[in-house]
Amino acid sequence: MQEYQRAFIQLAMHRDVLRFGLFTLKSGRKSPYFFNAGLFQDGLALSALGKCYAETIQQSGIDFDVIFGPAYKGIPIASATAVQLHDQFHVNKPWCFNRKEAKDHGEGGNLVGASLHGKRVLIIDDVITAGTAIREVLAILEAQGATAAGIIVALDRQERGAQGELSAIQEIVQQHHIPVISIIKLDHIVEYLRERGGHDELVESMKAYRAKYGARSVDEWSEGL
Repeated sequence: MQEYQRAFIQLAMHRDVLRFGLFTLKSGRKSPYFFNAGLFQDGLALSALGKCYAETIQQSGIDFDVIFGPAYKGIPIASATAVQLHDQFHVNKPWCFNRKEAKDHGEGGNLVGASLHGKRVLIIDDVITAGTAIREVLAILEAQGATAAGIIVALDRQERGAQGELSAIQEIVQQHHIPVISIIKLDHIVEYLRERGGHDELVESMKAYRAKYGARSVDEWSEGL
């Protein structure tokens, strides 16, 4: 695990973005942890978050022209990432976001920011749960004559969907043949808790949840690509 990944977990725990307990998810599953990126809600947290995304992008090696932040949570994350890419790595990239409803006056349209036409677009979001929002973004890119260079998210729950053995992230990769990179995975959280010590019961509950609901490993599903 990289230092920026540890820093991200520490930040998420400190801001209660990452909490432990017993949580009933929208799927009905009982989870020993909960992640809510909406609680990165001040300048200091958003700056630190942008650094983690920027570091992940640099580590990924993905080549892109424009950063795209899907409404709504992706908008502040994408802007913070663009700033930190410049400040930390001297990489200056334009960014863009969509409106939920098209504007019918002024410049009009449902996009704000840099043009996407003919560009390789890096999508920035918090998590991919069912993949619906990402598929909407991919439709926007297609309509704009752009291509998706990749997707960066904060957390990969490594959890299969309601049907099938793949996670939503794995389904996106398989169906659209684009890379999806996360700052951390569930496995990183477990590793971090082990490193800190004194969390044996929590680690076991996390492992049990992973065993019960975890998606197939990359080696198992990538053979079918």
